[in-house]
Amino acid sequence: MGVGQHKFKLVFGLLIALILVGFVSSARTNSFLERGQATDTISSFFKANLTDRPSPCDRVSEKQILVYKDRIIINYKDAEWATFTDTNSMDPVIDIGANALEYVPKDPKEICEGDIVSYKSKYAKGVLIHRVVETGFDNKGWYAILKGDNSPYKDPGKVRFDQLQRVVIGIIY
Repeated sequence: MGVGQHKFKLVFGLLIALILVGFVSSARTNSFLERGQATDTISSFFKANLTDRPSPCDRVSEKQILVYKDRIIINYKDAEWATFTDTNSMDPVIDIGANALEYVPKDPKEICEGDIVSYKSKYAKGVLIHRVVETGFDNKGWYAILKGDNSPYKDPGKVRFDQLQRVVIGIIY
């Protein structure tokens, strides 16, 4: 047998082997998908590798959001518009150029862990906007612990309800 014929048989054999491996692999994958195990495996992967953190309270229902070809209407009483400075503390959720819809809370019961709120800090000038990571009560009453999403540290001190300015109900990019 010549060298050319030997190479041809080798390449042809490898090609057949690849086709068989692909066929068997495809059959196993389809069986895997049909049993629903792929979804379970993907969910397990993400659950095992991600930390579940509280999400903001759902304050705007689908019925309040009206989408038309030429406009969007969000029916929310007393909503206010906000824009942000470039501090990087809430990256990548809020950055310069993002717009938000906010409202003024009337009671501490309206504040949920996971909410993004603006507040006047006792430790910094101006108004800060950070996420509520904990709420509780102590001898002075209700408080929240806040943290920027892009910060490894919680904000100093407990934030009292009278320091809160607004609660974010939507972010528009």
